[in-house]
Amino acid sequence: MKKGRIKIEKFARRSNQNQNETKLTNTDTQPIPISLNLSDNLQRIKEIFSDNDDFVILHWRYGPEMKYTAFSIYFKTLIQHKELNYMKESLQDLVTHEVGPGTTITPEDVMSFFERNGASANSHCLVEDFEKVIEKVVSGHLVIFFNQWDKALSYQAIGIEMRQVTEPVTEPVVKGPRESTIENLDKNLGMLRVRLQSSRFKIRTFSLKGETNTKVAYGYLDGIINPDILAEFERRIGKLNEGEILETSYIEELIEDSTYSPFPQYRYTERPDTAVAALLDGKIVVLVNGTGSILICPSRFVELLQSSEDYYQRTAYSSLIRFLRMVAFGIALTLPSLYIALSTFHPELIPTVLLLRILDTREDIPFPPFIEAFLMIFAFELLREAGVRLPRPVGAAVSIVGALVIGEAAIEAGIASPIMVIVVSLTGISSFALPQYNFAIALRILQLPFMLFATFLGGFGLMIAFILLWLHLVNLRSLGQPYLTPVEPFRPEQWRDVIIRTPLKNVLRSPRRHHMRMRAK
Repeated sequence: MKKGRIKIEKFARRSNQNQNETKLTNTDTQPIPISLNLSDNLQRIKEIFSDNDDFVILHWRYGPEMKYTAFSIYFKTLIQHKELNYMKESLQDLVTHEVGPGTTITPEDVMSFFERNGASANSHCLVEDFEKVIEKVVSGHLVIFFNQWDKALSYQAIGIEMRQVTEPVTEPVVKGPRESTIENLDKNLGMLRVRLQSSRFKIRTFSLKGETNTKVAYGYLDGIINPDILAEFERRIGKLNEGEILETSYIEELIEDSTYSPFPQYRYTERPDTAVAALLDGKIVVLVNGTGSILICPSRFVELLQSSEDYYQRTAYSSLIRFLRMVAFGIALTLPSLYIALSTFHPELIPTVLLLRILDTREDIPFPPFIEAFLMIFAFELLREAGVRLPRPVGAAVSIVGALVIGEAAIEAGIASPIMVIVVSLTGISSFALPQYNFAIALRILQLPFMLFATFLGGFGLMIAFILLWLHLVNLRSLGQPYLTPVEPFRPEQWRDVIIRTPLKNVLRSPRRHHMRMRAK
């Protein structure tokens, strides 16, 4: 793309400083218009797309005695042959319908038809400069140049195979919808449109200039979204004028409030129903072409402990599961450090029978509790990463068998005590119970500093660690909004769906009225 742009600039003229009509180039040059001379256009195309073995220039003739010339350009790796045949038939039908069956088609007929009617078929459009030609060709269009015409006809003919809609991989559910987003932006937006059939559902798209020319879209529900949040989001994403964006996480890091915080400030989902629920709650969803992840912003701490399935199960069961997740959060964050603090500094707090059992199992262990816990957590993290990277049929077996073998071998070798193996295993299992994977990663990062505080200061160290963590969370923002809402700032009207999943008859009401009432308060 860059090489093509440089070659285009060889033919360009310098423009005035105040001429910035085109947003597709950051140079001082005007877009190069298409020439009336077909040979000049052909030479320019060859300069731009040179050294591309998959680039095709197809010459063809039409009219009486085939005396009129034209040529088509496309990438054969992006376009299927059936699309080419359909394009020829569609083009012939369009012009024949205008000038009449059996009438000889001339270049004037072609130009007159498209100049007056535009490109009347759905995926056709007219382009007037070579910058647009490059964008269309590299995005899977077939572009046709006619002699003595200063425009080109672009026809969408991309034929790349895409992954079909399947069940969500990272967010499986027992009850509820079972379709997942894919790597096609238009299909993902369509799945959202099907579920949110409202004229107030606004979608805006733009392309980031660069080698990838990535297409990004964001959506919100007009009248539900807070205007201040929307303005702040558009201000931040408006700075992404150029860059190589390959995945939604790139957008997250570029617009988040605190880059070095271990806690995710936005949520991810691959479920259309979860994205629609977020839109109804006044959120913004961001989608990137080529990835199936949807970014939801802003997000709150309590939302990272909730799942879409909470609203597909009965109230009592969903509330119990939420409570279990909160317990799992506490275990995943503090259990190793709590064990270190109790066994090292506060053994009097442990029941006598349990303390004797712990002392008996640790009698031959050569390491202090911190080193013992660190080694076991390190081995557990290695097994977890290996299970993710290995092929799926092998990964689960390796991680399970590896954990059993290493745990048993460590106990037999006297490197770790049975109680430490239990502590580390329970910590790992608790992190798996959290719905958001990136939230579980944050707890895995925080385990080490909590263990260090417990090693040096015991219970007082844990108190200091909790105070520092609380101060960080209180000051953390998600798109400028308090991360701990409704805990801090305290908003009792929003506590109805935090710990206890409120019955749906109290939750299902007009989102517009609900948000207007919240703003009034």
